Amino acid sequence: MQQKLYTIKRNSGYTSNFADFQSLLAFQEELERLEHRDALSPSSSMIDLHAKERESSPRRYSDTDNLDFLRLAIDRAKATLNEPRPPRPFQPTLEQLRLSQRLKDENIEQSLRPKPVPPTPLPLMDDAQVDIILKKRGVVSKYAREQVNDTDLSRLQPGQWLNDEIINFYGALLLGRSDEFKENPPKQKVNGSQVLNIYYFSTFFWPKLKEGYEKGRLAKWTKKVDIFSKDVILIPVNHSNAHWTSAAINFRKKRIESYDSMGTRRDGVFKALRAYLDAEHRNKKKTPFDFTGWVDHSIDEPQQENGYDCGVFTCQFLQGLSRGDDAIRFTQRDMPALRRRMIWEIAHAKLRDDP
Repeated sequence: MQQKLYTIKRNSGYTSNFADFQSLLAFQEELERLEHRDALSPSSSMIDLHAKERESSPRRYSDTDNLDFLRLAIDRAKATLNEPRPPRPFQPTLEQLRLSQRLKDENIEQSLRPKPVPPTPLPLMDDAQVDIILKKRGVVSKYAREQVNDTDLSRLQPGQWLNDEIINFYGALLLGRSDEFKENPPKQKVNGSQVLNIYYFSTFFWPKLKEGYEKGRLAKWTKKVDIFSKDVILIPVNHSNAHWTSAAINFRKKRIESYDSMGTRRDGVFKALRAYLDAEHRNKKKTPFDFTGWVDHSIDEPQQENGYDCGVFTCQFLQGLSRGDDAIRFTQRDMPALRRRMIWEIAHAKLRDDP
């Protein structure tokens, strides 16, 4: 039955192998089980969960395993394939073509905007350094208040979940770059993008937010920063101690944003961040927050095609948000190269400027 579902997914664009597909199914089933039980219990780390998984025997599927879940997944996949075909391409009339010429200036401006640059693999010499870095023991790198050791860094090798230490170290690099560019604006853009004035909340912010603004004592988190003066606020989110997603408060675009590599719309994230914005504004500005023109924003792609890349997707979503990217630059196929790139960046405590 799994093979049947895999064939359907391949026909609809899935690109990874059958082993990764099995890990994705197991991950989807676990997330649905946790959502069904409403088992939201944020934790400061994912280490315990995955340690338990490693201690237990690997989970295998057969045609008789989890039949209800597989039947439902097959029905969903078939429904996607059976959706109505898109209408034929629009063919404008001559008059419509003439009218479109009036928008020439706007079209030219649009065409001149830089197109998203996909991530490129590390240069050979830098890539060779990654293997050397992975052989180091003890504390490998420090930056601001963050540090990672060899055990943390090993989680960036293929097939591993990321922990709080890796994500917070990467977030600190994003924040540090933003602060540096604010003090010393560069003459050129980074990767064709403008680095924004951001603020990064660590992975421990979301569990506190779930407790509530007052109980979580969130007013103290911003005693030395005015978030309303920023372009974007970046927030990594841990769901049920099993899945990483990213969220953002985008003041430039008046959007509450959620990016989930499993394609799930996180209405709870939108609700919680709206409540936080209002409470923070009342606390710091003494007035309710004006949500006029604000919208909730999420996307369906790109999606992970296995059960372990969510943390890397999360870091790269946050990276794009910090640069003000108008489009996502990466897909599942870029994950192996991005993992090695992140190892290099964390070890050198520096974000690379090349695409």
